[in-house]
Amino acid sequence: MSDRTLATRLIETLPSGLPGLFNPWQEHCTHEAAGDGPLPRRGRLARHLDCDPVLILVGEAPGYQGCRYSGIAFTSERLLIEGAIPRIPALQDRLSTRRLPFSEPSATIVWKTLNRLGIAEHTILWNALQLHPHRPDQPWSNRTPSPGELALGAPALLLLMAVFPSARFVAVGRKAEELMMVMGITPAATVRHPANGGATLFAAGLEALL
Repeated sequence: MSDRTLATRLIETLPSGLPGLFNPWQEHCTHEAAGDGPLPRRGRLARHLDCDPVLILVGEAPGYQGCRYSGIAFTSERLLIEGAIPRIPALQDRLSTRRLPFSEPSATIVWKTLNRLGIAEHTILWNALQLHPHRPDQPWSNRTPSPGELALGAPALLLLMAVFPSARFVAVGRKAEELMMVMGITPAATVRHPANGGATLFAAGLEALL
């Protein structure tokens, strides 16, 4: 199976057009830059999946400062412009119409930690729910997904596990752990989400696992 086919198959498990849930790989955003959109985001996801992962980190859901425009979990527009993401050439153009490129604190922490531990090239980043949950008519907002919304991400997560059976799946935060346990899957570890002061515990959790 090619990695681009894998990206397509993962995306095909996801609904689109649901209120309050944005599908980065099938829907357009009014604030995306000209030249960007679902197809470029699909391409970036395909390149991200093009590895033999040791770890697959599973977060909660895309955020408006990260995956909504990058197409990759825990990855921001700024990091892509800087060329800081393995397998993806530095971007020459913007992804959003925001005056300055989006920079997501959690994304910066995650990639800094992966690079420090020497596993950035062998890690895939994913989310329990792969759709961006936002408040009505507020695309630049984040909200906690409901249990029913979280369950929408289960088919893609199962597919990823089938394709990479030797990878260790790590829940980043309790929402990801919650979905995996409901699915009957015990994560290799659950680590603290890096947001809201959790950077040190997140890094310590990954170090302990490795």
